[in-house]
Amino acid sequence: MSIKLEPDSFYHIYNRANGNEKLFASKENYRFFLKRYNDLITPIADSFVYCLLPNHFHFLVRIKSEEELRTLRGFRTLENLSQALSKNFSNLFSSYTQAYNNQQGRRGSLFMKNFKRKPILNETYLRKLIHYIHYNPVNHNYCKEIEEWEFCSYKTIITSKPTILKREEVISYFDDLKNFIYCHKHPPELTGIE
Repeated sequence: MSIKLEPDSFYHIYNRANGNEKLFASKENYRFFLKRYNDLITPIADSFVYCLLPNHFHFLVRIKSEEELRTLRGFRTLENLSQALSKNFSNLFSSYTQAYNNQQGRRGSLFMKNFKRKPILNETYLRKLIHYIHYNPVNHNYCKEIEEWEFCSYKTIITSKPTILKREEVISYFDDLKNFIYCHKHPPELTGIE
């Protein structure tokens, strides 16, 4: 049974490609996925951090309040918000799969069935998850330093360029930007983030 998505709650959203396939074959694929994410998920959730890797992805989101959700077309009269929220994520994966399959000349599902969603129940775990998501490209040997990976929110968090991410809130979980950067210079198991 999958976890229900609830208003005002944090979730780690993640999934991977079927088998040994790739989710992203080019930079344009990554960019298109993020655009579709922005179109379909930004209306229903605040985004904190993310990382897209060739065969899997991670997002940390907080579902918007019920009051905010009820203002959206398609959410006004629904009794089951959780189902509607999951449908937006499913639409993201489905629309991306259709575009990717068309581009790559492939058929069938691209993602593992049923995207994963893990509720974040305390700030300690939230802080560890932010670090874990950002450190993922290093852990999987796609780069040596977090800053090198283009499709990760780390660089956006440490700059002042416009973003949909909740930058200030992310940094606040590490007290300040200096400590945020310091913690991210080391593997999650060595930082002692509590």
